[in-house]
Amino acid sequence: MQINLSELFGVEGKEKTYITEIEMTEFAAPDGVYKIANKEPAVLRIRNLGDRKLLLEGKAGLTLQIPCGRCLEPVFCPFALDIMKELDMEPKEEEQPYVVGHNLDVELLLQCELIPELPMKVLCSEDCLGICNKCGVNRNQRRCDCDQSVPDPRMAGIQDLFDQFHQE
Repeated sequence: MQINLSELFGVEGKEKTYITEIEMTEFAAPDGVYKIANKEPAVLRIRNLGDRKLLLEGKAGLTLQIPCGRCLEPVFCPFALDIMKELDMEPKEEEQPYVVGHNLDVELLLQCELIPELPMKVLCSEDCLGICNKCGVNRNQRRCDCDQSVPDPRMAGIQDLFDQFHQE
C-alpha cells in the first residue's frame, strides 16, 4: 500500500490519519520466509512539521507463523508494532527505503519495523525435545530407540580404531 504524502506538504501542522489494510501474506525475514497468520490494519497519523519533515506515529499488529527452533512445528508469534518516525522528505533513500519520492510504502515500513522485533530463537515450549538427529522423528510426538548419547570428541581417534577393529 502506497500513501501519497504530497497532500500534507502545503501547510505546516497539517495532519492526516490513514488506516491501511496489510496486503502481504508472508514476511521475508533474514533467516526465512514466514506466513502471516493474522493481521490488523495499520493506523498511521502523519503530521507536517515544516521544513520538509513529517512526523509519523502509528500502530500495526500481526502474527507470524515461525517454525520452532528444535522441532520445526509452527509457532504463532504475535507482534504489536508502535511506530514513531520523523520522515525527512529530502532524498535519502538508504536511510528511509520506505519513502520513494512523495510516497510512503506502508508494507516496507512495517517490514523495517518488524525485523528488529524478531526473536533470536522461537520454541514451541521450553521443554521441547526436538527432532531425533538419527531417524528424524519429532520426539515431542513419539519416542524413538535411537542412541542419543553424544560421544566425547576427545575420544574420536580411539573410537575410529575401535570401529576399524570391529569391521575386520
